[in-house]
Amino acid sequence: MILFPHAKINLGLDIVARRTDGYHDIETVMIPTGWEDVLELTPSDKKRTSLSVSGRTVQCPPEKNLVMKAFRAMEAATGGLPPTDIHLHKIIPDGAGLGGGSADAAFTLRGLNELYNIGMTESRLRRIAASIGADCPFFIADRPMLCTGTGTDMNPVGLPDLSGLALAIVKPPVSVNTAAAYSRVTPHRPEVPLAERIAAPVDQWQDSIVNDFEQSVFPQFPEIAGVKKLMLGAGAVYAAMSGSGSAVFGLFEGMTTDILSDRMNHTFPGYPLYCSSL
Repeated sequence: MILFPHAKINLGLDIVARRTDGYHDIETVMIPTGWEDVLELTPSDKKRTSLSVSGRTVQCPPEKNLVMKAFRAMEAATGGLPPTDIHLHKIIPDGAGLGGGSADAAFTLRGLNELYNIGMTESRLRRIAASIGADCPFFIADRPMLCTGTGTDMNPVGLPDLSGLALAIVKPPVSVNTAAAYSRVTPHRPEVPLAERIAAPVDQWQDSIVNDFEQSVFPQFPEIAGVKKLMLGAGAVYAAMSGSGSAVFGLFEGMTTDILSDRMNHTFPGYPLYCSSL
């Protein structure tokens, strides 16, 4: 079985409260994108499950990879799984706020559920995914969602018409530690909830839809702030950092993917980037 776990971007990210357990309550809208890894699950004739990784370097041993954590979580939930050969080809950059590792884990759960006819419901898969990471349940739903709480509580969200827009995602050569980014923010609850602000036309978002992490991340990583500035200068109707960074995305009107890709490659030579239509 071959699956294509894909990245997400955050349309707004409000850090609304610090919790007594040390985590934070957030409000964010996540949408899937077409920037994909490749995941292959194959029943094995060996005695043990194995994970091999190619593509972008992943700096962790196999058992600590979120894919293997997902396999072990499903194994525990079902009482056992057949040995499986797993191969992950990494394309989505790590340390980018794009949820690549979380997507790999969630698609592992989804793939195992189908491959071995386990029959778990989406809600059960979401609960298992939440035990692996806060972004993982989103990739079980795999559609635009308003994510609240620590990010694991999800509800459908009303968005304006995004058809006709082009998307660019750029990953500068820095990575942001999520825990450190949280440590520098001051939680606050906006007067108008994100679910209401996000329903406005996209050309009104730049002044009202914010990522609270930018306030703490940009002073430490001016390269990321520079990418956002250049993205807006290149014609984005809306640009923001995704998650805790370091990737920045822009939405563009009236531009083909080919033209946008040429413009981004010229503006950000050598940076990992992805361009598509929405």
